Amino acid sequence: MGSFVISKRKNGEFQFALKAGNGQVILSSEGYTTKAACENGIESVRKNSQDDKRFDRLESKNGKPYFNLKATNGQIIGNSEMYESVAARENGIASVAKNAPDATVKEELE
Repeated sequence: MGSFVISKRKNGEFQFALKAGNGQVILSSEGYTTKAACENGIESVRKNSQDDKRFDRLESKNGKPYFNLKATNGQIIGNSEMYESVAARENGIASVAKNAPDATVKEELE
């Protein structure tokens, strides 16, 4: 089962990472000024990850596939790592869709 891990950046902002059951990060968030906003971001991932149209499939300048997950308002709520292939990116999207709805939430704020 997956988990969301809330952590704090050096600049004091909160962020979350969605990890698959094997501990690999499959989605990372932007920085949030409050923990409550970060938690709202997690809820947005839970909801929007179930709609395939919310995933933007992109390619970096060096040709590596990746994706962004967007909210209904078009704002990016999470982005993936760079993948070696389009098939690997699709597996990443499927993993987010599978893990996000029931993922536990952990805090690593120290």
